[in-house]
Amino acid sequence: MPERQSPVSDQSGPTAPAATGAGAPVRRLRPAQLLFEPQADAPEPERFFDLESIDDPAELLRRSTELTLAFRAAAERATDFQAVAAAQLADPRRFDAISPAEIASQVEWTPDYAARMVEYGRGLLKQPRRGEH
Repeated sequence: MPERQSPVSDQSGPTAPAATGAGAPVRRLRPAQLLFEPQADAPEPERFFDLESIDDPAELLRRSTELTLAFRAAAERATDFQAVAAAQLADPRRFDAISPAEIASQVEWTPDYAARMVEYGRGLLKQPRRGEH
């Protein structure tokens, strides 16, 4: 008696014998049925760090304060990076140096604010970096 084999099929879907031998039925594998319908492109409700799911007011205050401090620190650090970049772009030693007014027009600052950021950035560049002695 011939040994039965499981049906085999590649991605293109050709038939494969269900059993060896003459007269054996030919079976075709079908893709698995979906057990659910994919959702439509409905927008997800906006979530802000899951703060809307916190019911306890004390916990909400603690977590939102924590986020406020983290965002404030991130904004201060980003401002430092802006100042360093502005100072580097305005460095007169660069062959392609640009003026504070040109920097201001690129990032929608006032020329006065751009000049102050260039100066602040120059001060940051003079400071030794963390980890350096």
